[in-house]
Parts: sequence; structure tokens; C-alpha cells
Amino acid sequence: MTLPSTLDTAVTTVSPALRAAVDKYLCPEIAAVARYHHGWTDASGRPAEARGGKLLRPALALLSAQAAGATAADGVAAGVAIEFVHNFSLLHDDIMDGDRTRRGRATAWTLFGVPQAILAGDALLTAATTVLLDSRAAGAAPAAKSLMAATQRMISGQASDVRFERRGDVTLPECVRMARNKTGALLACACSLGASLVGAPADLVQRLNDFGEHIGLAFQLIDDLLGIWGDPARTGKQAGADLRARKNSLPVVAALTAPGSAELRSLYLRPDPLTEGEVHHVAGLVERLGGRDWAQDEAARQIAAAEKNLGAAAIPDDVRDELRELAGFVTGRRF
Repeated sequence: MTLPSTLDTAVTTVSPALRAAVDKYLCPEIAAVARYHHGWTDASGRPAEARGGKLLRPALALLSAQAAGATAADGVAAGVAIEFVHNFSLLHDDIMDGDRTRRGRATAWTLFGVPQAILAGDALLTAATTVLLDSRAAGAAPAAKSLMAATQRMISGQASDVRFERRGDVTLPECVRMARNKTGALLACACSLGASLVGAPADLVQRLNDFGEHIGLAFQLIDDLLGIWGDPARTGKQAGADLRARKNSLPVVAALTAPGSAELRSLYLRPDPLTEGEVHHVAGLVERLGGRDWAQDEAARQIAAAEKNLGAAAIPDDVRDELRELAGFVTGRRF
């Protein structure tokens, strides 16, 4: 998909502030890990061509400030803070999942060691709060509190996800709640943090937050669908990757808890690895038991709910259009 122009604005506006904040708030040894992880340098500290993430969350934070009548520049601290928290989670996720590559490069822990990567994540998390408080904006303290509450929800979702790996009786409501926390909380915060930082009214902050939470859950539903039926040429992952990893993803749990799921349960919940043939068979069972349709329908419901919240928010029309465009980018990935 074509990248929305708002993402270019975030790169131009927020990237220099991200680099400056790493230099200011992180000690030299840990800053080197953070610079590598963000794609700014190679493992030896030399400037690198690699671009980091798309800066989706900072772009949402900038629009959030504009939704409250401020400028994009007024939301830069919010953009930096939300991106720091996002990368804190990525650094730790790579370690927990044992992932050796991210964005086409070796993950930080494989080059610098697990302790340094953990510390880099910790440093980014603490710096996120400091960036907001140092901005001295009208809503700096409430924004910092909101960001930390969202971070706690994200951690809670991650903890549930890890716990679910050891359970064969995960319910669909539990799985939805986990996804709301793990994915929805930080996207919701991104959509409201800029407005909170500039002192917007509580009802506007809540509308933007609810918009982001619905988009976050839709994103997770679509990501879970891609993890089973995604085109490897588009996703960069092998078809059925989530099934091989036995993930309790939303479509899978919807199927496992549906009537007539005994065959799926016996295959998916056994300790032995799935053969390639069984991976395809399990994908077919998940689809026949309604997991694929449920996830697609639920994603559509979440997108409609997000649109309803956005339509009810008293914000400039051009900002509303840009938020819609970013939401479409997040949820419009193809199979």
C-alpha cells in the first residue's frame, strides 16, 4: 500500500527529536544499542541507511494534537514518548520470542547481548515519561499518567499472551481482552496522547482514545488472519506461520471454542509439532469452524465503531480525514 503522507510528516518532524532524546536521556553504552535498534547505525555505531519503523504511532500523536487545535509541533513530545514505549516493547519482545531478525536486520539482543537489550528497553521506557514531563506542556502530567497506564495494559496483555501458551482452555472473551490490552492500549494512547499533552477537554481525549482502541483491535484481528492465510509475498512470513507456532490467535480460539471442534483441538493442542500437511488441514478446520469469518466480521465491526467515535469527535475536518487515512492504512492490509 502507498504510505500516507502523514507518515512522512512524522519522519520529518519526530525523527530528529527521537535522536536528540536518545542522546540526552540514555547513557552512552545503552544509547548505542538504541541507535542500532532504531536503524540509525550499524552494530559498530557507524551511520546506517536502514530506516526504523514507519512511525505510525508518532504520526497519530501529531494528529491527536492537531485534533485539539494545536500544531503538529506541539505534539512532538507525545510522538517521541509513544515511539519510545513501542520500541521498549519490541526490544523485550524479540528476547522473549527468541527472534533473531527485525526489519531485515539482526535483533539487538543477538549483537549486544540480552542484558544490554533489556536495559535499552528499560531506558527507553523511563525516557518516554521524562520527555513528556520535560515538555512543560499544559497537559504534561496527565499525558505521562495516560502513557504509563497504557503501558501497564500492554504489559498485562503480553503477560496473558504468554500465559495462554500453556493453556488449552482459553476462551474467546479472554483472548479478545488480551488483544485489546496487548495491541489496542498503545494505539489508543497514540491517538489521544497529543490531545492530552496540549490540555484538550476530557471528552475529546476519550473520543480519540476509543477510536484508537477499536483500530488497535481491528489491527490485531487482521494480523491474526494474515498469520494463517496471508500471502508470503505480501507478509514476508510463511503461510500458516502462526499455526506452526501454535499461537492462540483470535481466529484459532474462535474455532477451538466452536461446537464440533474436537478434531481441531486434538491436533492443535497436542505436544507434537504439526507436519506441513497438518498445518494446511488445521487452517481448513479453523475456517470451517467459523474462525476466519468471525475474525473478518469482528474486524469490520471494530472499524465501524472507530468511525463512529471519530465522526462524533469535534475536530477539524482535515484532521479527521488524515486520521481516517491512517486507520485505513493500519487495517487495510491485503491477503
